[in-house]
Amino acid sequence: MQLPSAPFRRLTLSVPAGLLLLCLSVTATLRPVAATSLPPSAPPSNDVIDDLPADYSATQDAGTRQQIMRGRYIARLGDCVACHTHDRSKPMAGGLPLDTPFGKLYSTNITPDRATGIGNYSFAQFDRVMREGVAADGHHLYPAMPYPSYAKMTEEDMRALYTYVMQGVKPVQQANQALGMSFPFNQRWGMALWNMAFLDRTPFQPDLSQSIQWNRGAYIVQGLGHCGACHTPRGIGFQEKAMSDGGRNGQFFLSGETVENWRALSLRGLWKPDDVARLLKTGSNRFGSVAGNMVDVVQHSTQYLSDDDLQSIGIYLASLQPAPGELPMQMPTTLSSAPSPDKLYGSRGGLGYVQFCADCHRPDGAGVKDVFPTLANNPALHSADPSSLIHIMLTGWRSARTQAQSRVMTMPSFAALNDHEIAEILNFARTSWGGSTKSDISETMVRRMRAQLSESIGMDKAKVATFVTPRLADMLGEKNASQLTRGARLNIETSRMLPGHVGNALNCASCHLNAGTVADGSPYVGVSAFFPSYAARAGRLITLEDRINGCFQRSMNGEPLPAGSEDMKAMLAYIDWMRRDTRAEDKVAGRGVGKIDPRLKPDPVNGQRVYTAQCALCHGEQGEGVKNQAGQWVYPPLWGDASFNIGAGMARTYTAAAFVKRNMPIALHDRFPLGQGGLSDQEALDVAEYFTHQPRPDFAPKVNDWPRDKKPADARY
Repeated sequence: MQLPSAPFRRLTLSVPAGLLLLCLSVTATLRPVAATSLPPSAPPSNDVIDDLPADYSATQDAGTRQQIMRGRYIARLGDCVACHTHDRSKPMAGGLPLDTPFGKLYSTNITPDRATGIGNYSFAQFDRVMREGVAADGHHLYPAMPYPSYAKMTEEDMRALYTYVMQGVKPVQQANQALGMSFPFNQRWGMALWNMAFLDRTPFQPDLSQSIQWNRGAYIVQGLGHCGACHTPRGIGFQEKAMSDGGRNGQFFLSGETVENWRALSLRGLWKPDDVARLLKTGSNRFGSVAGNMVDVVQHSTQYLSDDDLQSIGIYLASLQPAPGELPMQMPTTLSSAPSPDKLYGSRGGLGYVQFCADCHRPDGAGVKDVFPTLANNPALHSADPSSLIHIMLTGWRSARTQAQSRVMTMPSFAALNDHEIAEILNFARTSWGGSTKSDISETMVRRMRAQLSESIGMDKAKVATFVTPRLADMLGEKNASQLTRGARLNIETSRMLPGHVGNALNCASCHLNAGTVADGSPYVGVSAFFPSYAARAGRLITLEDRINGCFQRSMNGEPLPAGSEDMKAMLAYIDWMRRDTRAEDKVAGRGVGKIDPRLKPDPVNGQRVYTAQCALCHGEQGEGVKNQAGQWVYPPLWGDASFNIGAGMARTYTAAAFVKRNMPIALHDRFPLGQGGLSDQEALDVAEYFTHQPRPDFAPKVNDWPRDKKPADARY
């Protein structure tokens, strides 16, 4: 699972103070809400919107161009483009729907179009709408527009922003949409009363006892960055309890808030400045990664900030003292390396984690550096409020696309698991790496959130269909549970547990994904029903033991297991456990790895390009595989001495292409359970041709292959 460091940027609708008494029966359930999933025409969350036309400087002098670029930087500090863009081909033209309990708000056109945008605004009118939320015609905005934070801007920054919007943004003629609200919430006059009660128009006042960097960070966080809109608790009028760290309620500022099933963590002294800067620059740091709408904030805003500004933000946040009772967790000061949890194979939650999470987050919870986040010391895992964990398990995750990390990684929705399974897995993770001593996530909590999310963001029913593959956790209910779990472990940790029989860096699960439980990923489901069977490569009937030992000799370039050994018995028992009611004459959906059209012709040159773009992240630039800091294999090499030998089935181009087509790369999209697959048939064939023809170990007994049948055309010998 992907665990967020800072879940999302909330767009807040506040109830007019004058209507609170009139609507008492309604306001008991009102709360600020997050913008929900974007419709198909909205900018995808993994795309960066280009808000500056290529010809913006054609008619401007150098001074104006400089002011425009400064204003653009300020606009990015304020993340204007994320809210005011619905169609990415029309940046800043508005139209983005913001769902609330009272109906829909739509962001407005802030391009300089004179008919439908703000092209007729004077600076004074622009300044007023930014600081007070009052448009040129006098109507009040809702604080979904964070004008209480923008009120802290300096006049110098405001003028630069005005110049950018008026002269650096392309005019777009697009009419604003009417409020999708009914009475009394469509009465904007109530916001005048709200402003009287809660709006502080005072610009930012520097603290002369602090450093220049500290003050710069405070100015960004309190003002343009409007971090408090998500991370500060709300009061009775849904106002932020504090707009800065000073004053009577200053201890509430950035102390964390939970809303719409997300936990925006406390930012008060959470990390060191470098950790804050890295998260905002790249979308991840050594403690975790951003998720939800915070992905858009990093993509459209913080990744473009200067290193000095990022450090300043970190310095300011690190200086804030934890608020009593508000900090959701105590962060450890150092990261530690630990072995896999004791209950990894001995508990239902542990086996669920092994089956569905460990491929990315690893059995020890360490993740994969610069690819998948660690769970150890992850702040969302430590949080007393597990909302974000459940939310991500049900809806999935997508990383930020940044200049530093251009490859977008995904975690699919695990809504196909039932509520009890999700609770088991999350409780296992929290007790293993989150500092929790008890299983505090209940099945009821998951069920409740599933219902809320299904209603509010319309979770795709296709994604919540029951996944029928046998659950590893169910092995614990069998009489031979210890034998079955050992068989599963031998599949997953083959090279470590059987070093005398494995001659390379592969495990059975390298090809039989998730311990043989993934459809089209060489699953074991029903397999034992089809043995003994005729094998053309051997030219005879073979048993399941023969098939297993063939993999040890070829795919793992090692030695066969002794017949009747306890390890062989455990592997046979594990595979046979997945037989269920399958008969020899049955067809098992998802068996094998599928086929690739043999009429397609491979292009190894394109295959190298595909490998570099899609495979090198996990398998190394030269196919050498990836190891962790302890020197242990994380993902196996695809060629070289530590890879499968020339006699392996995966050394055949079209077999490898079929496997790649359906199973690689992982984390590319939202396909359950690994986000696997996504290449075209041609791309899969091209990359398979490229890596299968790289140097690899020989297999001397290959001369005995296909004694009676025609050798396949793609065999390399």
